[in-house]
Amino acid sequence: MKKAVAVFLTASISMMLLVSTNGWAAGLESLEAFVKTVKSGRAEFTQTVTAPPRDGQPARAKTSTGTFEFQRPGKFKFDYRKPFAQSIVADGKTLSLYDADLNQVTTRAQAQALGSTPAALIAAAPDLRALQADFTLEGAPERDGLQWVKATPKSKDGQLQSVQIGFQGEALASLEILDSFGQRSVLRFSKVEVNPTLPASTFEFKAPVGADVLKQ
Repeated sequence: MKKAVAVFLTASISMMLLVSTNGWAAGLESLEAFVKTVKSGRAEFTQTVTAPPRDGQPARAKTSTGTFEFQRPGKFKFDYRKPFAQSIVADGKTLSLYDADLNQVTTRAQAQALGSTPAALIAAAPDLRALQADFTLEGAPERDGLQWVKATPKSKDGQLQSVQIGFQGEALASLEILDSFGQRSVLRFSKVEVNPTLPASTFEFKAPVGADVLKQ
């Protein structure tokens, strides 16, 4: 009887390990398929940013919504609409951040601004090998019906601690970003369009008349 129970437990544990391993591998497979086959995308997003608790005060969360578009290699646009209007546009050479309330534009050379960032994971790299030059990639357990990959920057100089990327098949579904200050940002994507035709003007940014332009 004891031998039968032991055999059953061994078989059960082996099956659990197999399922777990397959689930973790699925995330890496989804990321590889996403990088290879998804050359452009469009979606709506909800972003929740949670600051770490301080001085005994509970963690504070702020939610914003907007749209996201990207096109490989290296073009993307985050257009925040609520509660404050803000745009982040990368045209392949320059990264521009526009704050409507301040009427201020900040620009940086894109090559210096991206590096080990979530945007590099989504829009910049042409293949998995290129991503692995900047990130340590590992599969993560399936949850919320999504396949996950954890990406940890190899460079310790940036403000990014880790990113978890959730996929629904080959479609990007979620980003969970943890920075070096303990702030957590979660983006959930909806109404995702895979490989839409995006006009070149999508990623062209012109500073509004009268806006202050700061170059970094």
